[in-house]
Amino acid sequence: MFVCCPESIKKQSKGALLVAVALIYGVILSGCTATTQNINMYNDNGGAVMALDYRDFQQAAGEAVDSMLRSGALNKQGGGRYVLAVSRIINDTMQRIDTDQLVKKIRVELLQSGKVVVTTAVGANGAEDQMAMQARELRKSDEFNQKTVAKKGQMIAPDLSLSGKIIQRNVRISKGKQQVEYYFQLTLTEINSGLAFWEGESVIGKRGSSKSVSW
Repeated sequence: MFVCCPESIKKQSKGALLVAVALIYGVILSGCTATTQNINMYNDNGGAVMALDYRDFQQAAGEAVDSMLRSGALNKQGGGRYVLAVSRIINDTMQRIDTDQLVKKIRVELLQSGKVVVTTAVGANGAEDQMAMQARELRKSDEFNQKTVAKKGQMIAPDLSLSGKIIQRNVRISKGKQQVEYYFQLTLTEINSGLAFWEGESVIGKRGSSKSVSW
């Protein structure tokens, strides 16, 4: 009958422990060596994704601004610049996206065009910048030089309102393929008359595996 001595058991246990530690350490190292690359945001040649990404917002915003400028809707009679307020941009997609990602790009390009200024004191969900109104509360304070406090009747009301909607439509092409369509619909309304001065739509389509998720 073979009898294993305690010393032999200790050596075997120690060896097994070292192997286990080595395996765990190897897994950790393999995870740590995963590479991360910076993206050239101005020349991204990476593959398309089914969901909306920054390239899609850049395209939709650029097309909208180009269309507005070409239409002449932003040419104010008598010269000067229109005051634009941002109304509701509805997200009707399957994704949890911030519509400001689209609106901000449009605002930046319109401001740079010299045709429009944007009010942050008026918006569909209240003032974007609360400080414009809060600073006027200083009129009640004796601690502030009243000559430096914003006076009544100085705010400028908007001339135009930008509203819109982002729509997603999924189409099944075959058993293994799908097509996802995104519609960026925008309207520029002249507030005084309530008439739409401009409307535009950008459509972005993507086609790929039905296993790819679009949210």
